[in-house]
Amino acid sequence: MTVTAQQRGIARCTTCGKLSRITTTSQAQSWYCTRCAAPLSFRQPHSLQRSWAYTLAAAFLMIPANILPILTVISFGKGDPDTIMSGVVKLWQADLQAIAAIVFIASIAVPVIKLMIIIILILAVQLHLPLSKQQCTVLYRFIHFIGRWSMLDLFMISILVTLVHLGNIATVESGPAATAFAAVVVLTLFAANSFDPRLLWDLDND
Repeated sequence: MTVTAQQRGIARCTTCGKLSRITTTSQAQSWYCTRCAAPLSFRQPHSLQRSWAYTLAAAFLMIPANILPILTVISFGKGDPDTIMSGVVKLWQADLQAIAAIVFIASIAVPVIKLMIIIILILAVQLHLPLSKQQCTVLYRFIHFIGRWSMLDLFMISILVTLVHLGNIATVESGPAATAFAAVVVLTLFAANSFDPRLLWDLDND
């Protein structure tokens, strides 16, 4: 049977990473890291509530991020607004399959997968889903790995805007979906960081 740090009275500082031994008989308000003076706790208070709030907000904003136009390219006075998906289709039809795949993965696949995994981890803690601690840990590490690619398409839009303006051929105007999508990226980041992975080791199943 796995023995947790909490059972041994050891808490890890989430700020500097130092391990500190604390006694359960002391008051929680007196638990502070001896290195950086940050508050210590065996588990982050209200971790699941904050993760739920950020996750639900991100899921709600996914709707305008994918329905509303993300940019409009105006060339010679003409231009149609494009959503993320219509932009992917146009890139594919223009024989830019690699760029279309990157935009699809970064803009649609990654945010959806990340939200789904966060929800699975929260439900695994709350409802004790039939997932082992090791499986949940792999999922937690995976969302942090793919999260670094979430802003890739926004960087591509920024580069596109710069190149078009330098060429004086057309203008590019960002749409409301760009703001919504940026908010989704930030909220999913907050949701993942608010989730306390130490809760996974409190699961009964192995």
